[in-house]
Amino acid sequence: MNNKINLKEAISIGIGGMVGGGIFAVLGLAVSLAKGGTPVAFLFAGVIALLTAYSYAKLSKKFPEKGGTVRFVHQQYGNGIFAGGINNLLWISYIVMLALYASAFGSYAAELFTITGKKLLDVRICQTAIIIIALVINYLSVSLVSRIESVAVIIKLAILIAFIAIGFYGFSLHPEHLQQLKPSNWEAPFLLLSGGMVIFVAYEGFELIANSISDLKNREQNTEKAYFGAVGFVVVLYVLIAIVTVGSLTFDKIADAKDYVLAQAAAPTLGQIGFTIITITALISTFSAINATILGSGRVNYDIAEDQELPKYFCRKFLGKPIGFLITAILSIVLVNLFNLQSISTAGSAGFLLIFGLVNYIGFKKHQELKSKKSIHLIASILCFVAFCTLIVQQFQTNISGVLIALGVIVFCFTMEWMYKTISHKSGF
Repeated sequence: MNNKINLKEAISIGIGGMVGGGIFAVLGLAVSLAKGGTPVAFLFAGVIALLTAYSYAKLSKKFPEKGGTVRFVHQQYGNGIFAGGINNLLWISYIVMLALYASAFGSYAAELFTITGKKLLDVRICQTAIIIIALVINYLSVSLVSRIESVAVIIKLAILIAFIAIGFYGFSLHPEHLQQLKPSNWEAPFLLLSGGMVIFVAYEGFELIANSISDLKNREQNTEKAYFGAVGFVVVLYVLIAIVTVGSLTFDKIADAKDYVLAQAAAPTLGQIGFTIITITALISTFSAINATILGSGRVNYDIAEDQELPKYFCRKFLGKPIGFLITAILSIVLVNLFNLQSISTAGSAGFLLIFGLVNYIGFKKHQELKSKKSIHLIASILCFVAFCTLIVQQFQTNISGVLIALGVIVFCFTMEWMYKTISHKSGF
């Protein structure tokens, strides 16, 4: 049986990982921070993603093992407290992403019910229920998760591309709608950068390609093409979506519809039908992202436990699947119901910026072995760490709870690893 994947399939994995729930969840948040400069904010974040993709491509080609980021960290730092803390941060960041997608699903689902004239459905019920449903699907059939993701990728890309095309057609009829995109309506450069960093979670999914590189046909020729093809496509897609959104709605309307702004942006040209189509697309997209994230995070959790960076309890099975599926879902439900969208997005972006900064640094340290350009790794690493600091400083002024969650998660991951390693050492395990 041939389990190899071709270049097109590898690119699809990356695109599917990025264009999941992220764009639906954080677009309104991006506009609230960057205003008319939202496309620039997405471009800032995209440049960092592209540079980081270079490190991932080189490391993936040299170390084509399942586990991706977890394996890269082990290659450089072994199996100590630092490596364990970083890998635990990766797992917790997946949990944060799951909460982000569920938050977006809840907002769009509740809004869909209002347009039918029904009583408003509670957002918390929606976002909790969808995690539970996805958890059940993961326990019933992993192959069903893959099939759902394959269909969802086609649907959401087709509709998003149509959304962009119709939006630009609308601009040709009403060029005055583009006024909001003028530089005079941009926020200050610092806010543009921090806005891009808050929404960085919309790009993190390309790292899923690393888990499939060992199965990629013609790996030597196709690894870089897979990463750059996926990230490059998504950067262009996000920038165009941001242009259409900012050009279609006033900032006041965007603020009012912040949690479901993409659907609202379709209404001026297509009316209620457009709003409904985009809303349904958002539900399909976020649902598929939740499904895939539960699967991915459960496996990461299992790999980390097998490497003795989490208690062996996490290697146990529940209903025939890793118990990490269940633990991840429970923690995500708690998170999404306790904190708001901006706090969750800040925590997710902070976690992945730190992880990507470290992966870039690993590429820099191993550049001779990777036969790569150390300057690109170094620039990417510096940009990730600067972006992390920018995010923390800006959000501390306006969203202190998000900063506390982000820093708390980081401290928790390393403290948990230190305690586990200390107890294991004393117990002789």
